[in-house]
Amino acid sequence: MANVIGVRFRRAGKIYFFDPDGLQIETGSHVIVETARGIEYGTVVVSSKEISEEELVSPLKKVIRIATEEDDEIERENKKKEIEAFDICKEKIKEHGLEMKLIDVEFTFDNNKIMFYFTAEGRIDFRELVKDLAAIFKTRIELRQIGVRDETKMMGSLGICGRSLCCSSFLCEFQPVSIKMAKDQNLSLNPTKISGVCGRLMCCLKYEEETYKEINEKLPDVGQEVTTPDGKGTVLSVNVLRQLIRVAVTKGDDETEVAVYSADLVSFDPSLKKSKNEDIDELLDEVEFDED
Repeated sequence: MANVIGVRFRRAGKIYFFDPDGLQIETGSHVIVETARGIEYGTVVVSSKEISEEELVSPLKKVIRIATEEDDEIERENKKKEIEAFDICKEKIKEHGLEMKLIDVEFTFDNNKIMFYFTAEGRIDFRELVKDLAAIFKTRIELRQIGVRDETKMMGSLGICGRSLCCSSFLCEFQPVSIKMAKDQNLSLNPTKISGVCGRLMCCLKYEEETYKEINEKLPDVGQEVTTPDGKGTVLSVNVLRQLIRVAVTKGDDETEVAVYSADLVSFDPSLKKSKNEDIDELLDEVEFDED
């Protein structure tokens, strides 16, 4: 077991573990740590705890120090520099006529590197741009192309629910989301209704998937034959949350009567449940968030 704290460098960014090195560090404190990118200023979001060696990404680096007032001032200055660098880079992109959209700029705490995040339709030859930026800032320059999901995460916005986007407020990492999840939750398969600001399937489809999956296993499929208190019939629709099943019950002389039953009043053969939907489910499972 190892004693660690969790540090985050961006809002809703991934959490990285560091050895507190005997320091008493509370959640919300700022710390100075060494990362693969250099010396960084981060915020403690997970207080000291014990985790197994298997959960660690070796080597576990130690916290250099708790941030001082001088460190806080450097971080504030870096944020001002990022705004200036953003404007300068946009102007240089325009000068070079590059088909790319600048999204964000990030300085490492020690100013050893500046990272420019951008989106583009295809590959961009930005070698001349990097030379210009290096000449202006006199430090290492990194241009990193990101996808539409990361763009939305960095810029932030409001979802159709009226709340801040999950990805920009609390989601550390993106989870695979498939159209089958919308199907399981009886949502419209119209892409415009189940897509987020980024144009990809909404992350929130993932939240209730396990619950819907568990409940759906106990309910018949639409089109499946079932037995009701009034006789045999065919399922027309299923209300998963209310546990109500709409059935076309077969009466005499080929007549049918539509009625709604509570799920506990309807019986069916579970072995036949998936047979009609296996092909489409396999296809829908393949339609998910692809990595950019």
